Amino acid sequence: MGNKPNTYEREERYPEQKTQALAKLYAEAIGLLGEDVQREGLQKTPERMAKAMQFLTQGYQQEPGGILREALFQEDHNEMVLVRDIEVFSMCEHHMLPFFGKAHIAYIPQGTICGLSKIPRVVDAFSRRLQVQERLTTQIRDCLQHALNPQGVAVVIEARHLCMQMRGVEKQHSFTTTSSFTGVFEQAATRQEFFQLISPAHR
Repeated sequence: MGNKPNTYEREERYPEQKTQALAKLYAEAIGLLGEDVQREGLQKTPERMAKAMQFLTQGYQQEPGGILREALFQEDHNEMVLVRDIEVFSMCEHHMLPFFGKAHIAYIPQGTICGLSKIPRVVDAFSRRLQVQERLTTQIRDCLQHALNPQGVAVVIEARHLCMQMRGVEKQHSFTTTSSFTGVFEQAATRQEFFQLISPAHR
């Protein structure tokens, strides 16, 4: 059998000048850590890192409020709208290590609803930045509140942080939960309904 041509092509769109500048910095960092960046397994690593970090921080080029405003609809619905178990992947700004988990987001409309797919997109736009979980939670809350003007918004994020699992205290099974509420979700009864709906018994 003859050699088959390599037909796999992957299209990636990253600014060449930025990619090469980042790759140069990563190559220097790898060398300072004691590795030989010229050995076979590492020769393309600086460029891969440059592209990976641009992907992981692409939220800086996105406007989350605009994402919601693309799909707003007038609707006479005043009951809770909940999107739960939204995958979250972000980078801790203190150590630049990943944290990941799930977000549960609800709002109670006041004449305006949004396309359901826009809520996970808002989560991605804020999480694809250097973050802390606390700020990420409130940014998502505020974005929905400002764009939809609902009766209230609830956001809960549950995440594992590799900066706690791989270094420092090295606690492998720890979870961090953050929550933030506006409007009617600050009332105990509404907040309790939200927590019941996102509890494991309802999953």
